[in-house]
Amino acid sequence: MTYFSRLRLNPTRRETRRLVASPQAMHAAVMGSHALGSAPDEGRVLWRLDRHSTHELDLYVVSPSQPDFTGLVEQAGWPTLLGWDSTDYGSFLSRLAKGQQWSFRLTANPVRAVAVEGGRGRVTPHVTVAQQEQWLLGHAASWGFALSSAKPGEASVSVRERHTAGFTRATPESGGSSRGRVAITRADFVGRLEVDDVELFRHALLNGMGRAKAYGCGLMTLARP
Repeated sequence: MTYFSRLRLNPTRRETRRLVASPQAMHAAVMGSHALGSAPDEGRVLWRLDRHSTHELDLYVVSPSQPDFTGLVEQAGWPTLLGWDSTDYGSFLSRLAKGQQWSFRLTANPVRAVAVEGGRGRVTPHVTVAQQEQWLLGHAASWGFALSSAKPGEASVSVRERHTAGFTRATPESGGSSRGRVAITRADFVGRLEVDDVELFRHALLNGMGRAKAYGCGLMTLARP
């Protein structure tokens, strides 16, 4: 069974600000809210932060096990007002069909591999809006959908926000003692899509799209147009 959850965070709290500032810390908090041992073919834990206003911040999570966000609510949520919502995501996924049209929102890490002579390729972020939109257009078919527009001449996708999240992390090569700087380029895509390959699309919704999935990228949400 797969779950889709939403937790409203309190952006005025110190712990919330700390988690928002560090994708690594948020990843640890999300993973700590789930039991271990989920089967690999059931998908992975994906999460995304959506800021709707100065006082509205939502955490969305897709996971193969039911979460318990009690600790996260106590630290960064609204303990006396709101808990969280978890629904059966598998039931929704089972109703997807070829030709359906959906409005979508996706936070992703648009990057490309650059060849390096005599060595491994280097992963480089796309930095312009045009590059980022083209990145999504180029990957859509492999994720089972095609980008569409409501009206002729209307853009099928747009980038609403772009930002880079930087944080430090321990490096395993040194046993976790040294720390390296990591920068994750994220782009928030919104648009309209049409389902083309149901199985590919379900797999992408469960396993994420693109890189940096542990750091708040790859989770797509759908709504009726």
